[in-house]
This record gives sequence, C-alpha cells and structure tokens, in this order.
Amino acid sequence: MWPVTLLGNQITLRPPRLRDRAQWNAVRGENKEWLSPWEATFPQIPESSPAYESHSKRPSFYEMVRTLNHESRAGRSYSFFIWHEKNLVGQITMGGVMYGALRGAHIGYWIDRNFANRGFTTEAVKLVTAFGFAQLGLHRIEINVRPENAASCKVALKAGFIEEGQRKAFLHIDGAWRDHICFVKNNELIQ
Repeated sequence: MWPVTLLGNQITLRPPRLRDRAQWNAVRGENKEWLSPWEATFPQIPESSPAYESHSKRPSFYEMVRTLNHESRAGRSYSFFIWHEKNLVGQITMGGVMYGALRGAHIGYWIDRNFANRGFTTEAVKLVTAFGFAQLGLHRIEINVRPENAASCKVALKAGFIEEGQRKAFLHIDGAWRDHICFVKNNELIQ
C-alpha cells in the first residue's frame, strides 16, 4: 500500500523522499526556535545501556527517510511531508499503529511558522485521520498535546477530536517529561 499520497484542498501529503533534503533542512533550520518548545527530545540513557547507541542521537535526514518509509511499508507508522504548492510546510505522522482489539494510533505534527494559522495543519489531521479510518480500519486515533500549546489544541478540536483527559509526564519534550492533553476521535463505522 505504501507509498500513498493524500490530496486535500490546500495541501498535499506525500511520503518523505531523499530529494526533499534541501527543503527539509531549510524549513527546519528557519523554524528551530519556533518548534523547540514542542519537539520530542531524548531522555538521558546510561552509556552502559544497550539502547544508548541507537537512542541517544537524532538520525541523519537520509536515515530518517529510510526509517520512516520502512515503518510505513511495515504498517506501523505513516509519515507524510505537508506540501502547499511547491513549499514544504510541515510534517504529520500517524504512529503507534496497533491492530487487534485496540485498532488505534496517534498523530503528531509540526508546521512552518510562515504557514501557521492557515488551516493547513487541521486539513492534514483530517486527511490522515480519514486515511487511518477508511484505509487501515482503525477505531481510535489520539492526538497528545502540551496544554501550553493552545494552537495545537485548537487544531485537534477543529479536526473533530474531543478532549479525553490529561496525561501526566507523558512525553519527553524540550528536555523534560511534560504533561499532555489527550484528544481522541473514534471511528463510528467500526463495530
């Protein structure tokens, strides 16, 4: 099933490609301060841990693209770059895909500050949610957001997710374990 391209009214969601590197580096570099309060970070892992080498540093762009596409082909996670016309404006991932009795996943995203507040992120969330429900047959999708990120909370609500509750020290973000608000949308067509 992979690669998949999702077409919206204002945006296109396309799998990451190696040739996107220059645009990725430019957008991420320009948005470093804008994104850092919301970006996942790695908690300290003892050097003696077997996980130290593979979980203590960020991958290169090429490693990231290969890993994201491998995970998508395996059906565990689906990552898309968000494009508006010829501009790379963000990324959205539906990860942690689980089948069986749960049939769920979670969504994470970021947007270039120059394209924020234009509805692109909300449209991306709606497209990925529809993909998860219609193509993958998922029942439950979550978006977990730091309470301080009012704009991202609005995205979840505008995309039809409902606030379910708070998760204490849920993810390691910006150097510390941070509380998150959990927003949920269920697929009412799945019995």
